[in-house]
Amino acid sequence: MYARLSPRWAGDSFPVQAPKGLEMTEFLRSGPADATVRLLCAHGAGAAMDSPFLNTLATLLAERGVGVLRFEFAYMAARRTGGRRKPPPKAERLMDEYRAAVAAVPPGPPLIIGGKSMGGRVASMVADELHAQGRISGLVCLGYPFHPPKKPEQLRTQHLVELVCPALIVQGERDPFGRRGEVEALSLSPAIGLHWAHDGDHDLGPRGASGFTRKGNLAAAADAIAAFGAGLVR
Repeated sequence: MYARLSPRWAGDSFPVQAPKGLEMTEFLRSGPADATVRLLCAHGAGAAMDSPFLNTLATLLAERGVGVLRFEFAYMAARRTGGRRKPPPKAERLMDEYRAAVAAVPPGPPLIIGGKSMGGRVASMVADELHAQGRISGLVCLGYPFHPPKKPEQLRTQHLVELVCPALIVQGERDPFGRRGEVEALSLSPAIGLHWAHDGDHDLGPRGASGFTRKGNLAAAADAIAAFGAGLVR
């Protein structure tokens, strides 16, 4: 069951504090009140919704006029109680939680769904359904896990071949879950655009000698996402 984010977790009795500078209501929110497009963002398999990566990207998107609503799947939310750390469920078992998160988003500007790594994968698995229902305008995946590291034969792309929902995948050029050469050799839907982070790893970070920076890669990623969103609402 999807755990709604509020000043207290549903079903729990301890308070949850939002990271400094961000408002905690039903979701962890950032961005201007007059945003023309919103991004509903799920986390990766092992890091929470307020990971440094998502904190930074949410701030950059807010500066570009994109509203961001972050949420956590129930297994991740449960870790905040101090209970036993459980591994994430299979992506297929999280699809209903993502649908419920979309249903909980209040009315407002057009909605894009997505997430970091596993969160983006789950979003991509429900995107066509929600897009056909008119509930979302697009999909953004941040470091899509095309395959497990060092196992390029175990592709997670079958549903991406015929994807209809407009999509943007932001990927590091040397991401072990899908390097540039590997991804460009795949047959993906023409509805999917790709933004490549120069020499980026799974968190879009480049090597020190590459001549690129994590700051620059994240800013460019935010630019690409903002432009993608603007194109959907024109």
